Amino acid sequence: MKARNLVIAAAVGSLAVGFASPALAVDTPATFTIIGGALGITAPTAPVGLGERANTVLAGTISGPLGEMQVNDARSAVAGSGWVASAISSAFTPPSGPAIAASAISYNAGTVVKVGTATYVANNPASLTGVSPVVTATGITGDNSATWTPTITIAIPGGALANTYSATITHSVV
Repeated sequence: MKARNLVIAAAVGSLAVGFASPALAVDTPATFTIIGGALGITAPTAPVGLGERANTVLAGTISGPLGEMQVNDARSAVAGSGWVASAISSAFTPPSGPAIAASAISYNAGTVVKVGTATYVANNPASLTGVSPVVTATGITGDNSATWTPTITIAIPGGALANTYSATITHSVV
């Protein structure tokens, strides 16, 4: 009888293995979204010294680097779009005496280092009296950035007073 029970148990066991149902499988779709970022510009916020010049009766110039500027465009812009970085300056004003007008300030962007797909042009305005384009990006595809270190040159009029002159140069991007 024991042998017969063993054969029946083995038969039931093989039937259970033969008819075992597979484990349930469930697919879970997963997605993520990258949303367009922003268009922004960074520039030095600490005072930048442009050097010294000896006082003379004659007119002259003084030039110096303004520091690193950078535009980051993470808008996932459509192909062919662009942006314009601009600058404007106040007059260079001493604590007392006449100021040197913003029309006497020129801007040279220098080399523009790019990341991404775009065409960059340094506009190099001769005056910062009004909002003046300094670097233009066109033909953009996707995200991009541009970095440059401009040199500004100030035309010093003859007979300018010996003093420390200060101005504020504001950068923007649209």
